[in-house]
Amino acid sequence: MGHTSQGDQIRMRLFLVLMVLSLFVSGQENKPPYWDEVQAFKKQDSASFPGTGKILFVGSSSFTYWKDVQEYFPAYPIINRGFGGSSLTDVIRYREDVIFKYKPKQVVIYCGENDLAASDTVTVNMVVVRFKQLFSLIRAKFRNVPIAYVSMKPSPSREHLMLKYESANKLIQLFLKGQRNTVFIDVYHKMLNRDGTPLRHIFLEDNLHMNEKGYAIWKKLIQPHLQK
Repeated sequence: MGHTSQGDQIRMRLFLVLMVLSLFVSGQENKPPYWDEVQAFKKQDSASFPGTGKILFVGSSSFTYWKDVQEYFPAYPIINRGFGGSSLTDVIRYREDVIFKYKPKQVVIYCGENDLAASDTVTVNMVVVRFKQLFSLIRAKFRNVPIAYVSMKPSPSREHLMLKYESANKLIQLFLKGQRNTVFIDVYHKMLNRDGTPLRHIFLEDNLHMNEKGYAIWKKLIQPHLQK
């Protein structure tokens, strides 16, 4: 029988620790974007499911940051499933967990802005195609559910993308005009100065996410379109 030295034992332990660490890191890297946020929703639901037949807000960080959205619309039962800085691709990926399971009576979507911000290779037409895909998936699951789309907003930190946002908004609005039980909610133009630049006082210091003044504008524009 060979004799294992203390040095060999230490090296073996170190090797095993490194193996476990590499597996953990690999597991983290293999997670799709926003996996942890969606798992947090699932954990939250298992502890206290918010119910079905409510108005579902879903999409990216302008909804994620709207933590007190229910207080803005006290007469309407709302589930907020905005997560991270998600793109339309992310919402499509997690549709079972952030949309379908709640059997909503209305779906309100804010998404698309991050798709265009993520890469110069993402075009306006690509974003519109992604929106149409998400729309079709929701319609295939819930034939008559009303769908509202909140237009992409103009942010001071993304002024260079405003022409793309405006183009995408127009194409999505045009598409929704041909669909039943839909509404396009234009927040874009109410967030501009007279010279066409974004209002700065309605944003947080990051010049991307809104403060309560920004959400007050959204409330006024969104509320008339919510299902009673």
